[in-house]
Amino acid sequence: MIFASFLKAIAQLPDQRFRSVLWRGIGLTIALLVAIYAGLLWLIEWLTAEPITLPGVGEVTWLGDLLGWGSLGLVIVMSIFLMVPVASAITSLFLDEVAQAVEDKHFPGLPDIPHVSFWDGLRDTVNFLGVLVAANIFAFILYAIFPFAAIFIFYALNGYLLGREYFQLAAMRRIGRAAAKNLRKQHSAKIWLAGCLMAVPLTFPLINLIIPILGAATFTHLYHAVSRG
Repeated sequence: MIFASFLKAIAQLPDQRFRSVLWRGIGLTIALLVAIYAGLLWLIEWLTAEPITLPGVGEVTWLGDLLGWGSLGLVIVMSIFLMVPVASAITSLFLDEVAQAVEDKHFPGLPDIPHVSFWDGLRDTVNFLGVLVAANIFAFILYAIFPFAAIFIFYALNGYLLGREYFQLAAMRRIGRAAAKNLRKQHSAKIWLAGCLMAVPLTFPLINLIIPILGAATFTHLYHAVSRG
């Protein structure tokens, strides 16, 4: 069931709606990182508008340049560690389109779903991003304590997070938030294993950017499979 759902999702990756969601997610993520860098430059310029004088050194004129280059390095490091979770979270705003594309192709004739407002989608996205970032920061501590088990911790943790998020997304479109949560608990082991499968490509640069789309599509198939018994 899990691999069948995964393979069907892969087969549909060329779908125009899938690609549209992917490019919007990447574009908005890059725009966000650029905006963060611009904000840091503005803050540095404001802080260094007046020359700083240090005892025994005199007037320091190079501090602004140092902070400017330092902020560029900071943004680059941030992009390495946060590109995937931020892109995933932003792309999650549009994953309803991915689920709808899957249902249009593989489950025709389903009744229309209630419209989800932008703000409800944004709330879920922010919550997911917060949990994802906090969990992975905590995971860094575990990596340091148990370096020999780091790869297993990574897959187990992100498998849980991805499975939880994407199954909930697929299920609550059809049965609501509370019923989706109950169904997820009933099939928690299967959902966790499917999440671990989604977590494997996270370790491959660029490929990891399609995980939100692949996850939404896979768990849409998985939801319909388990809901039909």
